[in-house]
Amino acid sequence: MSPSEGYSVPQGHVCRLKRSLYGQKQASRQWNHKFTTQIVAFGFVQSKHDYCLFTKISTDSFLVLLIYVDGILVAGTSIEHITAIKAYLDRLFTNKDLGVAKYFLGLEVAHSSQGITVTQTKYIKDIVMDIGLLHARAATKPLPPGNKFTEDACAQLPHPKLYHRLVGRFLYLNFTRSDTFHTCQQFSQFLQRPCQRHLDAAFHLVRYLKGTLHKGLFFSSRNSLELRTYSDVDWASCVDTKRFLTEYYIFLGDALVSWKTKKQNTVSRSTAEAKYQSMGSTICELTWMVYLLMDFGISAPTPIPFSYDNQAALHIVNNPVFHEHTKHLDIDCHIVRDKFKSGLINPVHVPGKARLADFFTKSLPAPSFFLLLSKLGLVDFTPSPTLGGLKIFVEKKKLLLLQLLCSHLQLHSADVGLEVVFFV
Repeated sequence: MSPSEGYSVPQGHVCRLKRSLYGQKQASRQWNHKFTTQIVAFGFVQSKHDYCLFTKISTDSFLVLLIYVDGILVAGTSIEHITAIKAYLDRLFTNKDLGVAKYFLGLEVAHSSQGITVTQTKYIKDIVMDIGLLHARAATKPLPPGNKFTEDACAQLPHPKLYHRLVGRFLYLNFTRSDTFHTCQQFSQFLQRPCQRHLDAAFHLVRYLKGTLHKGLFFSSRNSLELRTYSDVDWASCVDTKRFLTEYYIFLGDALVSWKTKKQNTVSRSTAEAKYQSMGSTICELTWMVYLLMDFGISAPTPIPFSYDNQAALHIVNNPVFHEHTKHLDIDCHIVRDKFKSGLINPVHVPGKARLADFFTKSLPAPSFFLLLSKLGLVDFTPSPTLGGLKIFVEKKKLLLLQLLCSHLQLHSADVGLEVVFFV
């Protein structure tokens, strides 16, 4: 530590940290350690799969804490238990009880007896207004079909700050807008050297968002809590590197809770190889979600349907002696095959026209785009006085935890209390 001005320290001496303060390097770690120690002493169990999640399950109640920095989401099936934990935290720390959360940093969650709708309407309005496209004509899709980006499409932008800012805001928007995920993945590849064509495409996405302000994810209170998985790849979609795109999405009942599009780290020599790598990535996410459900006291029914459209990849799962095709797929083969043998997944072939994962790999024609959009749990939501608003800011993983939590609470109790506490 550097001494303050006017305070001299003898040569050879150093300052010893006795209390961590905001802004110091050790502050976040010290705060997390202090909070974890005290909350575990109250009877909560820290999740081994997400250290920000704490649960307390008893015979007559279910209580959950989800921490993000110095904000705490408190949820449970008993108002009395929620009041007790808030009083306990108030005795330990100086905090401010905000009651039922209504708005915080752009993420909006409206809940009713039918379910929960997560939107980012105001956040999108701010983007459109900042770019100056408030009166522009709305686009029907995130990108025109067949649009391919390359690094040398045109001259580099002299001032790429606007492009960088837009991509960062798009990534944050992906917490609730799965329909823009593939487009944002394409934009993120050219942050180092964006050109005018990339910026024009970003403006096109803003115009699409302008026309879909109120779209958001809907999570029904009548949830079966059964996992379903879809995975696919797009054949050598990257023009510059010829790498495949891995994409997957996972449903909890009818609710979309996890999705991803990412360029593979290596160049695959065949479609079967690329799709097997995609299956391996999906298995890792699916396994994490199964463990996470256990923290909520939920046993996911197995085997979990794992839909795929490539017969060769499915044959490799069932046949361990495909030497010529699998000798260079060692790690991914073992991951997928082990989970198949243990009964975690049930690989199911689906025809190419029925693969929903196409939504995350390419820019589709209008009929296919709107058909798949209707199956991803995105709905148009306009707030009304009869629906209470709940808005909270979380990371993508924290949003997934919130979705699982709300589904679990609404399934087991009609009287669900949801409170938020911020430490000041």
